[in-house]
Amino acid sequence: MKKLWIMIIAIAFMILVAGTAAAIIITNSGSEKGDKNMSNLKNIEALKEDGLYAAIDTDKGLIVLKLFYKETPLTVCNFVGLAEGTLDAAKGKPFYDGITFHRVIADFMIQGGDPTGTGSGGPGYRFPDEIVENLKHDGPGVLSMANAGPGTNGSQFFITHVETPWLDGKHTVFGRVVEGQNVVDAIQQGDKMNSIKIIRTGNEAKAFKTNQEAFYKYLSDSKESEKRRAAAIAKKMEDLIKTKYSPAKLDDDGVYFFVIKQGKGDTPKQGQTLTMKYKGSLLENGKVFDDSDMHKPLEFPVGVGRVIPGFDSQSAKMTLGEKRIIIIPPHLAYGEAGAGGVIPPNAYLVFELELLNIK
Repeated sequence: MKKLWIMIIAIAFMILVAGTAAAIIITNSGSEKGDKNMSNLKNIEALKEDGLYAAIDTDKGLIVLKLFYKETPLTVCNFVGLAEGTLDAAKGKPFYDGITFHRVIADFMIQGGDPTGTGSGGPGYRFPDEIVENLKHDGPGVLSMANAGPGTNGSQFFITHVETPWLDGKHTVFGRVVEGQNVVDAIQQGDKMNSIKIIRTGNEAKAFKTNQEAFYKYLSDSKESEKRRAAAIAKKMEDLIKTKYSPAKLDDDGVYFFVIKQGKGDTPKQGQTLTMKYKGSLLENGKVFDDSDMHKPLEFPVGVGRVIPGFDSQSAKMTLGEKRIIIIPPHLAYGEAGAGGVIPPNAYLVFELELLNIK
């Protein structure tokens, strides 16, 4: 009986050891593949140039990206800080390791960085865009932030398959593929980012800080920079209004206007229905985005918020038969969001109006 128990224990021990060995072999197989991918970094010529780089080890191979840390310091600090676990949200661990590419659209892009894999997850905070005029979605391999609108950046990013110019001005471009575009093209939905290695070449890249304190500094700098940029754009638009529409005056509602043809009678009362002929264009380039001659005049109750604020307030000041031109600033039009892919973010709008009827 004693011998039987000894044999049973010995067999159980052998099974346990075999199982453990198998587990070690399986675990190491993935690690060795990743290590092999990362070992190829020393053969990549681009990494010998000064700069900050990210090497993403994926199920399909290695993607190496150059990060534009000088142009977009806040965005790059966020990406690197999450990748290395130096931001608070990462809790001391590499944030991206094991996360999937949850959205892949052929001939468009691959998107990842969401820890939930649903497209709605992130690090638990948001930060502003860093739109740089000369950084565009101008070909394959562009690294850019995914967002849900202006100022909603988190951890999600995408890499393009092709040129995507309609995303310019809406998403922050902060890097570009220098090796592995074939891997980008091979990625399928559900493929993983096994790990991300950050490479710093040269003194400037090594001096670029990516901890939480640095993130807050870049965030503060970005907000100040955005204020200066907005002020510069406003000044440019004011000068353009003076040049193209010299008779225009700034009304008390914040809209520029001038009357082309006087109307008659009283202005409409709040809630009355107006019939308005109109043509809308962009101040910056004169491009027409809508014209009632292409369909029919607009009917709407005035003063109740059925149309954009600048259009509404100026319509309420018109009389029957009057024609006027109005220039509406972004905060009284479609703001940072723009509209329908036709009106860009922060656009000044010009409307030629004619009030046809009041009832």
